[in-house]
Amino acid sequence: MKKSLKQAYSCTNCGQDYKQWVGKCKTCNEWNCIEESIIKITKGNKSSVKTNISFNDLEVINTTSSDEKTIRYSTNISELDRVLGGGLVVGTAVLLSGEPGIGKSTLLLQLCDSIAKKGFATCYVTGEESIGQIRVRAQRMKVKSDVKVIATTDMDEIVSVLKTMTSPGIAIIDSIQTIGSNEVDSSPGSVSQVKACTLELVNSAKMLGICLVIVGHINKEGQIAGPKLLEHMVDVVLSFESDNTKQYRIIRGLKNRYGSTNEMGIFEMSNIGLLEVQNPSKIFMPTNRPNISGSCIFAGIEGTRGVLIEVQALVAPSYIPTPRRAAIGWDYNRLSMIIAILNARIGVNIMDKEVYLNVAGGTKISDTGLDLAVVVALLSAHKNIPISHDTVFVGEIGLLGELRSISHLDVRIKEAVKLGFKNVVAAVPDKMKIDHSGGNIINIKHIREIIPLLLSK
Repeated sequence: MKKSLKQAYSCTNCGQDYKQWVGKCKTCNEWNCIEESIIKITKGNKSSVKTNISFNDLEVINTTSSDEKTIRYSTNISELDRVLGGGLVVGTAVLLSGEPGIGKSTLLLQLCDSIAKKGFATCYVTGEESIGQIRVRAQRMKVKSDVKVIATTDMDEIVSVLKTMTSPGIAIIDSIQTIGSNEVDSSPGSVSQVKACTLELVNSAKMLGICLVIVGHINKEGQIAGPKLLEHMVDVVLSFESDNTKQYRIIRGLKNRYGSTNEMGIFEMSNIGLLEVQNPSKIFMPTNRPNISGSCIFAGIEGTRGVLIEVQALVAPSYIPTPRRAAIGWDYNRLSMIIAILNARIGVNIMDKEVYLNVAGGTKISDTGLDLAVVVALLSAHKNIPISHDTVFVGEIGLLGELRSISHLDVRIKEAVKLGFKNVVAAVPDKMKIDHSGGNIINIKHIREIIPLLLSK
């Protein structure tokens, strides 16, 4: 067996390979992002022994049997289970990304602690911190279970440790940018190193039947650092974010082969680690909302969970030819459309006014059901009509001014009634039956019905 060196060039932004150095990447159009790397290639005679390939049938597995835990098992962290689609699947590879200091290592140490308490094998590989630093964090978080920790950046050592683990189990790699393989002659964190190490780790995890969680850094644009291929090599991609107050942490699924990507898990940072937020509506709802116009409550949805969010609007006179428009947490173009619909369909002209819209809590909403709440907030601010504290709004508005029903309306209504709201204003289909015990459903079909409704409050 002979080893030869191969000179290669790759883009640090998208991972595109080139035979020679170029100034601009043709795939992502970035300049000065092509780096050289040396790859060791092993040459040898091909074996003359033919390998017998066997086919496997797609048997239906009875998940209600006692072998269910070998297919998917809970992490005992309900917010994380929600985003993962019910728990960890044996042999899955998860990529977790987030800003520095957001709490990735804290969350993963809690995950290891929770899995170890179930009696499963755990391994926490740290390439950024020392064992002493991990112990200090574990003492602060009161981690008492049998969590195995190793500090290394060598790929061969990590693979040898993974082979000693039993299935089901979990291995944490913190982080992939610090791991280096002897087969690739470049520094850790380079495109070639990240690709080679991730591929070997994922293949080892699937072969051994253990769950692999890889921590990935992010670049200055907020994207996962390294080649885009990194996201294709794993089964689940999670994003760890924070709200504007830096008190809460939000974990979202960007890719999930075993569940939905619409779910959201919310945690609160404390001195003993991350605490689960069972009722996320308290983040986006005001504690003591004053009786001031321009504010209303929207019945939203995050995955399969109802969330109530406050929407605030401000309409002010403009002294410039082109009035200012600003939308924080919502689509600016959709705000302009709502303003035009108000002018054309019900004769409320605010096109010469400055309009500001804010979704409280720092979250971003793409749900079209927010249209009705935006209309109510704008009318309330323009007409100086305070909105009742016991009413929520939800509905999509078309260009004709008609209200359309939206998805998961029953879940939204149940969440509003559970939190004590008495009235829900929405567009309910005629054939739809909703259990709204304790709440009053006000069914409207056009936005012209909104003004009489507001004046009657």
